[in-house]
Amino acid sequence: MARIKAPVVVTANRLGSGEVVYLSRDGRWQASMDAGQVFTELAEAEAALARHDNELEVVGAYLINVEVHGARVEGQHYREQFRSLGPSNYWHGKQTEANDAPV
Repeated sequence: MARIKAPVVVTANRLGSGEVVYLSRDGRWQASMDAGQVFTELAEAEAALARHDNELEVVGAYLINVEVHGARVEGQHYREQFRSLGPSNYWHGKQTEANDAPV
């Protein structure tokens, strides 16, 4: 596996629902990647990951590489772009907000 490089965001899955979430600047887990805090220093991101990896709230927390386009944050890997839309077994939640949702 390739070494992760900044900029990064901390992501996890919410324990109760399984929804993909992102750690925001205020230390809360948010559903939108755009709301996630973008870290430019890996040491800071790793410290935040360790501090907020609470298995009573989220599971599987890790760092992802991102690209920042103004206020928009996108995962660099297609897996993270896919995860940001939510479960793929049916259209609901975040997927209904996507432009390519089926009619």
